[in-house]
Amino acid sequence: MAAGKGGRRELNRRVLLLWGRGEGADWRVYLDHNATTPLAPEAAQAVQDAMLQAWGNPSSSHPAGRKAKELIGCARESLARMVGGRPEDIVFTSGGTEANNMVIHTARRHFRESQARPGDSRGTPHIVTSSVEHDSIRLPLEQLVKESLAEATFVAVSPRSGRAEVDDILAAIRPTTCLVSIMLANNETGVIMPVTELSQRIHALNQWRVAEGLPRILVHTDAAQMIGKGRVDVQELGVDYLTIVGHKFYGPRIGALYVRGPGTTTPLLPMLFGGGQERSFRPGTENTPMIAGLGQAAELVSKNWEAYKAHMQDVRDYLEARLEASFGKQRIHLNSHFMGSKRLCNTSNFSILGPGLQGQRVLSRCKTLLASVGAACHSEKGDRPSAILLSCGIPYDVAQNALRLSVGRDTTRADVDLVVQDLVQAVAQLDQDQAP
Repeated sequence: MAAGKGGRRELNRRVLLLWGRGEGADWRVYLDHNATTPLAPEAAQAVQDAMLQAWGNPSSSHPAGRKAKELIGCARESLARMVGGRPEDIVFTSGGTEANNMVIHTARRHFRESQARPGDSRGTPHIVTSSVEHDSIRLPLEQLVKESLAEATFVAVSPRSGRAEVDDILAAIRPTTCLVSIMLANNETGVIMPVTELSQRIHALNQWRVAEGLPRILVHTDAAQMIGKGRVDVQELGVDYLTIVGHKFYGPRIGALYVRGPGTTTPLLPMLFGGGQERSFRPGTENTPMIAGLGQAAELVSKNWEAYKAHMQDVRDYLEARLEASFGKQRIHLNSHFMGSKRLCNTSNFSILGPGLQGQRVLSRCKTLLASVGAACHSEKGDRPSAILLSCGIPYDVAQNALRLSVGRDTTRADVDLVVQDLVQAVAQLDQDQAP
């Protein structure tokens, strides 16, 4: 599925790197789309057009301001359409980290502020999440626990399914639980979590809790990895909050938070205070060009996600077949294959078995492949295996050799052939280094 035209499409498909001071160029194949995606040409054009034509302050009443405000409104409609919500349910943020922190901040404060009367203490707010969440969920919770402002339970994923199972999540709920936050799909394994079933079960539980005078449990999912790779519909998911991250679906590096009726049906409390933008939920003069680009990226997803998914799944499956054919099935361990679980269409996490083949060492010998061993924000951890893979029951020595390859909209089978050939030569070099 080609998302652009001509040379711009080719630049999206591969990354051109210039080495040293020479004039030569070396083409690389980029298979790290779970870390970030290139900006779609249509989104880049929307950003440029807004910078030149919609530069007014959206809060100003003159024509330049009104033009910017109208553009933001159109982008809000595009994001709402992409996730099946209403425009008024979309709040623009700087990115996924801010959106996730807003949800946690809101749930904790709302728990405190909704006590029946002054002096009526329900105890410390409690939040449930999984052991494989992004750091923008894990670290804020750990900090709140450290400051005794909240309690948190990190539910282990099942080594059989790679998922946080609904029964295990429900078993962690306490009378003081105010939020359950479970990602929609994991960034390293690609495993899709049972968020729809979880929301249904919590909705039923909330009816009993309200009757008992217990706080309502809010449900949040971080959909960063799923948008653009599968169906995302907030009505089907039944969540109260959903995090949107532009640079994961060929948009600019800003984000948004879907809130089911912000400030009415569902609480949303600001972390910042200022000029009243975004209905005072997220004040600060709006970044009109980036919002315009995000809206255009959302339009592409709404129109093309099924074609994107089919293409990426075909290329990903071809990649795994070529790996097994080239190295032998006994030497390839597919870390993202879990019985009974669905996974993202573009993600393959695998290990090439053998001594001295740690993921970072293999990548360092690659001449064509650009990829990661796991989450980009953990890239400084060297040969230490991914905590997420270990949580999923992958043995330490296997996890240490892990590579995460994530294909994109414009990745081709020819790209895969180049990558597998590159991996074969890299492993041959490392095997030779291990020889006595």
